[in-house]
Amino acid sequence: MATYNGEKYISDQIASILGQLESCDELIIVDDCSSDSTIEIIESFLDPRIKIHVNETNIGVIRSFSRAIEASEGEYIFLSDQDDVWMPNKVRISLLELKKGFNLVVSDAYILQNDTIALSTFFEIRKSGPGILKNYFKNTFIGCCIAFDRVHLDKILPFPDGVSMHDFWIGEIISIYGKVSFLPDRLIVYRRHENNVTALSSGSVTSIIRKRYIDFKYTSARIFRVGLAKYA
Repeated sequence: MATYNGEKYISDQIASILGQLESCDELIIVDDCSSDSTIEIIESFLDPRIKIHVNETNIGVIRSFSRAIEASEGEYIFLSDQDDVWMPNKVRISLLELKKGFNLVVSDAYILQNDTIALSTFFEIRKSGPGILKNYFKNTFIGCCIAFDRVHLDKILPFPDGVSMHDFWIGEIISIYGKVSFLPDRLIVYRRHENNVTALSSGSVTSIIRKRYIDFKYTSARIFRVGLAKYA
C-alpha cells in the first residue's frame, strides 16, 4: 500500500485487509510524507504484520509502489489503495486463481461514490478484459484490484521513470511474459472521491496517444533488455 494524507479512510481499509491475512503475511505500507495523522492511525493497529516505510521526500505514487514491491517478501503480492475496502473473500478467491497457474489476477469492483454503490461495476464501465493492445489504449489493469506472483518481478522492476502508471506497466509486462486472469468477482469496494489518482474515463485522444507512445517505448526497451540478458 502507498499512502499520502489518507487519514479519512485508511483505518477501514487496513482493518479489511488484516482480517484476511495469516500470521506469516505482511502489510507493507510506504508513506509519501503525509502531513496528517495517517502514520499515527497505522501505528495504532499495533500489528506486527504491518511494516511502515516513510519516504524522506515526496516521490509520488509510482515510485512509492515500487518501493513497497521491492520491500515485499511474500510469494504473492496484492496492491492496495489507502481508501478502499476489501471484501472478506478477496485474498482467498484471488489466491485460488493464482494457484491455477495465472501470474496476475484482476478482480472486478463495486464503485462507491457519494456513499452510494453504483449500479455498474468497474469492469462494466471500463469494459475490462485481457489483451496487450486493448489495454494499451484503455488500461483496465486497475492497481487496487490486482494480485500477482513474483515470477516476472525481474522484468517488472524497476519501473521506468516515464511510464504512465505502475498498474498499467505491471499488467502489460505480465501479459507479455505470463498468464493473466480477469475475475468477474467484485472483491473490493472502490471508493471514488475528489482525490482519486485513477480516473474512470480514458481522457482525450491526444493524451492517450502521448501516454501510450511513451509506454510503448519503455515496454519495447524492457523486452529488448530482458532478451539480451537471456542470451548473455
